Amino acid sequence: MLLAEVTRLAHPASVRPRRVLLSTTSSDAHTWNLVFLQLLLEDSGHEVVNLGPCVPDDLLLATARTMRPDAIIVSSVNGLAGVDGPHAARAIRSCPETREIPMIIGGKLGISPGARDGTVSALIAAGYDSVFADEADPESLLGELGQLAGRRDAAGARGA
Repeated sequence: MLLAEVTRLAHPASVRPRRVLLSTTSSDAHTWNLVFLQLLLEDSGHEVVNLGPCVPDDLLLATARTMRPDAIIVSSVNGLAGVDGPHAARAIRSCPETREIPMIIGGKLGISPGARDGTVSALIAAGYDSVFADEADPESLLGELGQLAGRRDAAGARGA
């Protein structure tokens, strides 16, 4: 009985499991962030396809076209999200099959102190729906994932 209660609390009925495509930017070789995010997402009931580090934009796009995820999450640790992130977003947004997939990017956004606001604006302009700086609470990512994917669900239901 205790295990069932823990499972119910960890995966409330109001949270719909999502299919998430997880990646780093093309120049980011870090893996610990991806493992952490994958475990966080899976522990919250989501299905995760983790492409690993240094993912070229064409691989991200091809996987998104095949998988049709509910969301794409891009993580950056090396501080080049502001440089590499827009390329990935433009690749996803340029394809009719993937342009409506919600995109989230987060982590270390840049290497210049004080440039975060400009980097966030540039990432949003490139096509990301949400941007999280490295000090963001992991729970806020889960909430944003639910909101973005929920909006996509609602838009799909209206279009059907």
